[in-house]
Amino acid sequence: MKKLFYCLLGASLIIASCKKSGTFPEPEPLPITPPIPSPTTYSLPAGAKDGVAFINGGTTAIVTLFAPSKSSVYLIGDFNDWQTLPTHQMKLAPDGNTWWIQIDNLNPNTEYAYQFLVDAGLKVADPYCEKVLDPNNDSYISTVTYPNLKAYPTGKTTGIVSVMQANQPVYSWKNGNFTRPVKDNLVVYELLIRDFTTEHNYTSTLQKLDYLVSLGINAIELMPVTEFEGNLSWGYNVSYYFAPDKYYGTKTALQNFIDECHGRGIAVIMDMVFNHSFGQSPMVQLYFDGTKPTTNSPWFNPDAKHPYNVGYDFNHESPATKYFVKAAIKHWMQQYKVDGFRFDLSKGFTQNFSNADGAFAAYDASRVAIWKEYNSYIKSIDPNNFYVILEHFADASEEKVLAEDGMMLWNNINYNMNEATMGWIPTSDFSWGFFNKHNFAKSENLINYMESHDEERLTFKNVSYGNASGGYVIKDLTTALKRDEMAAAFLFAIPGPKMIWQFGELGYDYSIDYNGRTGDKPIKWDYYNDSRRKALYDAYSKFIKLKKNNSIFSSPTYTYSTTGGIKYIKLTNGTNTVVVIGNFDVTSQTASIDFGASGTWIDATGGSNINLGSTTFGATLAPGEYHIYSKQALN
Repeated sequence: MKKLFYCLLGASLIIASCKKSGTFPEPEPLPITPPIPSPTTYSLPAGAKDGVAFINGGTTAIVTLFAPSKSSVYLIGDFNDWQTLPTHQMKLAPDGNTWWIQIDNLNPNTEYAYQFLVDAGLKVADPYCEKVLDPNNDSYISTVTYPNLKAYPTGKTTGIVSVMQANQPVYSWKNGNFTRPVKDNLVVYELLIRDFTTEHNYTSTLQKLDYLVSLGINAIELMPVTEFEGNLSWGYNVSYYFAPDKYYGTKTALQNFIDECHGRGIAVIMDMVFNHSFGQSPMVQLYFDGTKPTTNSPWFNPDAKHPYNVGYDFNHESPATKYFVKAAIKHWMQQYKVDGFRFDLSKGFTQNFSNADGAFAAYDASRVAIWKEYNSYIKSIDPNNFYVILEHFADASEEKVLAEDGMMLWNNINYNMNEATMGWIPTSDFSWGFFNKHNFAKSENLINYMESHDEERLTFKNVSYGNASGGYVIKDLTTALKRDEMAAAFLFAIPGPKMIWQFGELGYDYSIDYNGRTGDKPIKWDYYNDSRRKALYDAYSKFIKLKKNNSIFSSPTYTYSTTGGIKYIKLTNGTNTVVVIGNFDVTSQTASIDFGASGTWIDATGGSNINLGSTTFGATLAPGEYHIYSKQALN
């Protein structure tokens, strides 16, 4: 069963269509005439921090760069007309690793672009900066999405530059009393801003919040919004970990988005990418031999330690990497008030080299220790039900240990659920969705999904490959959508948190490979006006609200059968029992299920109630027919 997951590649493994890292511009002629003076060594001034710290009312900046083993570093920028002046050669702190300089006479209200010139030939931006200017991609960002964007210093320098400003716009938070949904009741909507609205920004996404509130979800998981290479990306080619990508909007627009979601009862989870980075990253460029990271890189392995890596592989046993990751985590938690992180390719946080699927997935004590350390750090910042979600897909024994530490594990049941919706019964057993199959103690640690950004869309496969018998044809769109509805009834009846992929609730049926796997996809809000698709949306909304409003759907007491054409889930909580039953075959099938009690059973789907003369439900169900029966009325 687990082998199914190993072919999924994970979010980061599909970035092959993104720009390949390591293709840097040729170094310019040395702008400094040797010999370069040896750096002076001075203690860091009070108030210094990673990146830029402003003092003296914002008129002075202390700028630092962590760059061990370098010979010289100059700070160049707007404040010195991009010249390598002796007064802007950076000092070396006593640790021998940290370079720093103090810049005076700044205007606190002015944005200053800057770079580091390292060892007389390499220009890099600040790894800790919160904003960058990109000469190749910023021109494609609309002024509506990012108004008054500072112009790139064309003719002064090349490459990406950082931006600093003492008196940045400050967002005033309105919703300070948001209470996060309990994990077991979490219904996450995974969302790629690029493909959600035509304006592809935070403001336009907010305008669809009523749609999401009506659907009933209580969390949004944003695919990566930290600064990535290019504009049209899934975001897994991250290069600057403290800067929100400008293609989606400003820093304050993102803060406002999170704040407004909180005001509507919706948590916001960020997709974070710390398995790897790409060639645009200054941390990669600082220690790079033209092909791969050098052996003295504080952060990266010269060669990846696992078979699914893309970009350049972080070494999470390195103290420098741990320090950087924790700093980025703290930044987003405190500056943006996010409610959780989904960590991409978390299984890749290993230094135990393996080129084999099985060895890579096997229990890894070092990887467990790394994740426990990060989880503990997150709890130390915010112990209030902060969500730590791992895209792990490792050995069940390893996932069990991580779950016991409070982390949540992505659980992909796409393949078997889609086999069920297509009517291919022998491969349709989706029992992997139940937490007991993983030996977890709690359902809250297993987050199930039928679709994600990484999986083929249910409806596309239904209409492309669906089974048929006589006049019952799953390739027919109306039938295909009803099959999705039945699958959703089962998904939300499985105890534990859930995730749905954007527009899955409308039966989105463009293939994941349309316009290339990571290419932009058609934005089909017109689907909502199709009565058949709107019926699927309404069914999703009903199932989500049943789950959220009735504790029985989180009950640890259940039985199920998901192997045959007739599938059922039976949940018991106190005096109530709920049975979800459906026929996934393409021909009529007769059910015989012990409901546990005779008498009247209420059909929560709006169908007719039934009256059992015994405890056994015995009836013939048409193909695609399903019911949610409850002994007592549900909220």
